[in-house]
Amino acid sequence: MAKLLNQQLQAQRAQLEESIKDLHELTIRIGHEELSATLSELRNRLHEPFMFVIVGEVKAGKSSFINALLATGEEITKVAPQPMTDTIQQILYGEERAEVQVNEYLKKIILPVDILRDIAIVDTPGTNTIVEHHQEITERFVPASDLIVFVFEAKNPYRQSAWSFFDFIQGEWRKKVIFVLQQKDLMPAEDLAINIQGVRDFALKKGMTEPHIFAVSAKQEQEGLVADSGFLPLRNYITDNITGGQAPALKLFNSVQTAQNINARITEGLVLRRQQFHADEAFRDQIDETLNEQERKSYKQVELLSDALLGAYDRITTKKYLELEAGLSLFGLLKRSVSSIFTKTPGAQEWLTQLAKELEDELNTALQKRLNEGMIDLAGSIQQMAKMIDLQIRSSKTILSNDHEIFSDIAERRENVLRDLQDQFSRFISRTENFTDESLFPERTNLSPNLAAGSGIAAIGVILMTVSQIGMLDVTGGILTAIGILFAGFSTRSKRRKVTEGFQLEIDRGRERLLGEVTDTLKTYIQHLKQRIAANFLRFDEHLAKEGKHLVDLESQHREINTRLNQLEADLQK
Repeated sequence: MAKLLNQQLQAQRAQLEESIKDLHELTIRIGHEELSATLSELRNRLHEPFMFVIVGEVKAGKSSFINALLATGEEITKVAPQPMTDTIQQILYGEERAEVQVNEYLKKIILPVDILRDIAIVDTPGTNTIVEHHQEITERFVPASDLIVFVFEAKNPYRQSAWSFFDFIQGEWRKKVIFVLQQKDLMPAEDLAINIQGVRDFALKKGMTEPHIFAVSAKQEQEGLVADSGFLPLRNYITDNITGGQAPALKLFNSVQTAQNINARITEGLVLRRQQFHADEAFRDQIDETLNEQERKSYKQVELLSDALLGAYDRITTKKYLELEAGLSLFGLLKRSVSSIFTKTPGAQEWLTQLAKELEDELNTALQKRLNEGMIDLAGSIQQMAKMIDLQIRSSKTILSNDHEIFSDIAERRENVLRDLQDQFSRFISRTENFTDESLFPERTNLSPNLAAGSGIAAIGVILMTVSQIGMLDVTGGILTAIGILFAGFSTRSKRRKVTEGFQLEIDRGRERLLGEVTDTLKTYIQHLKQRIAANFLRFDEHLAKEGKHLVDLESQHREINTRLNQLEADLQK
């Protein structure tokens, strides 16, 4: 049976090692160096014995406690009036004694002591040490541990640095913890009982359900006062819960929980990252909807403007056509011919020229008035579109902050893309040239220096007015030129029909030109401007596309690892 259990544990250890390897690769893909280092350390320690990590403040008696626990009769970890443990010391089993300085901060001590066949002991610098890097290294050692032994000075187990470190262990890793009140021989039994209860109360308030507390005296243990030293209950606890054959399974279970802890942090980060992605997609959709809605609104304003212009155009040209038709009638021509002999009444040719001039004046006056009114509304609509988009960019929702534990790099990258978008769009709406359109108005882009130097968004109205004013002159000028040619050719009554038909034809042509100039050209201008605004979002869109694909890959890999770890935990609990 024991052999079968060993084979099962070996298979489960191999499964866990593979899962940790994949989780390690996931943290590398994410770009989180600290978690990658933690997982690498966890994977390396899977085949090591059950590991005790001894923590506590300087001078709490950690070194004396370890020497007494190992009971080798010699000083394994140095004890002195001043702090001596200036490195992490990992104490392991070996057939021959040896010391190996792994690096500046870690030393391995090899001892032929039986208890070390089942456990490894890690002695750490004090939680209140001021030596650089010690606490950081201790914290990085904790995730791979199987049991944390908090050693307090029995006289004062309430020091802040030790309990702050306990908060770190509980908050970050949820490791199994026991408490040791060392140097109990220096206290009256009544005071010791009060401090034991005080530690119990502290632990319960911090979320522990059943704290295990041992009061010991390393001095009494080493002096042979075994019955009084308090080490016997501690050793029984170790035997019952760890060294009595349970260490390999416990270590495996602890390692699964550590891997799950890391995976859970990644889960929380991926959830936030996915929420940020959805928020950014919604933001991008909102921008497109704003552009589309404002485009529809501007198109409607162009159509209303066109209707107003054509209404005025039709009213004036109809009036002039009727006047022309009446003046070219047989009675009208005869009356004008007789009157011109005896009075200053203009002759037919002069009258036709005057009629053309009146048409030009009335068209320009009426159309320009309506054009001015319509362009103010249209320019305001386009300006509003630009301002709304600028506001939407500045108020985009940030869910994943750039100080996030796991995805700070991703959040910072997104923040940079968004900041660049804000700056780019601000520059865009400030430049007049972004609102002109040489492809539509190649002969009308020479704006005045004052206008060209002004704000682009403020200049929209002037740009539109300049475009349309010149267009209107083109329309009326074209009509008048054609009609002038017709009038110049007028000489006999036989030409009357030709003149009226030609007049109507040119009026119809002018009407079509007016509609095309105002409606088609301005709508195309609005469409081009919309495309230019949308082009500011190209980099943000690229970021979204990459982020969406990357998230799908990460989530898929993460789900697979999570399923395997959960199944392994369930198997170990059977």
